[in-house]
Amino acid sequence: MVDRYEQLKNLIELRNALYVEAYRKNDVVFITESDRKCLERKLYSLQARKSELVNSTVNAQVLGQQTYGDEVKVEYALHYQQSIKQQKNFYIEESIQYRLATFRGNEIVKDVEIIVECEDDTLLNLEWIREGEARQERWQYDRREAVRYAERWWNDYNPAYRKFKDNCTNFISQCLKAGGAPMVGYPNRSKGWWYQGNNWSYSWSVAHALRWYLSGAKLGLRGVEMSSASELLPGDLICYDFNGNGRWQHNTMVVTKDENGEPLVNAQTTNSRLRYWKYEDSTAWTPNIKYKFFRITGS
Repeated sequence: MVDRYEQLKNLIELRNALYVEAYRKNDVVFITESDRKCLERKLYSLQARKSELVNSTVNAQVLGQQTYGDEVKVEYALHYQQSIKQQKNFYIEESIQYRLATFRGNEIVKDVEIIVECEDDTLLNLEWIREGEARQERWQYDRREAVRYAERWWNDYNPAYRKFKDNCTNFISQCLKAGGAPMVGYPNRSKGWWYQGNNWSYSWSVAHALRWYLSGAKLGLRGVEMSSASELLPGDLICYDFNGNGRWQHNTMVVTKDENGEPLVNAQTTNSRLRYWKYEDSTAWTPNIKYKFFRITGS
């Protein structure tokens, strides 16, 4: 009899093979409808970009297991590395996915991605720094350092900062700070953008708050809204409202561009490197998704 971990290993390998053309019509793989739709959107997006996923490798790590009656639940992490071929060059896209497999006896009966809920920001009342409340210091945004930080920490956590369950905006704020963005507004959590000691502003850690802060800030960190993703430079930001309901849930940093001039981004929570900016392969994606594109500017 095949044990649980051998079954899980086989499932992971078969599901990964779905990214390869020869296996794409395999109907025996245990895959949820949500996962299948994500796969289809990713492959369609690659085709539209005149790109091809030529190789996909995956490494798995079991994080723990718990027993509930006759069921065993195994939590595990997957690290995908996928080679994307464009007309002239290749690049490697990486992502981390957390999943939960449910066994009844030795048989897998369920396997789903673990979705991290965004922080509840519906009650935030944000304030902007008014003229005269803080001194404006001249600063220049160092895009290279911001991107370097995004590359160093996309799949790790800097011990100098608190780690949040939903860490996407905390990670982006750290990248911006590495690029020289000045902090203002301390100690009012509703005002400015800052991190100090064991305290921080809402705009530092909450996606919705950072999006609105960038739209109105006059001092310190500032963003200029651009009309399209292709106008962005490495070190700029993209904000995501997956449901199109005005609640901004995610932020990413542009680290480079593909051959078509389209941004590739790094992000956390679902840790990703060189991910195509539209996020069509995300389980959070909906047809109502909205984006905001911000050019980060100095003083």
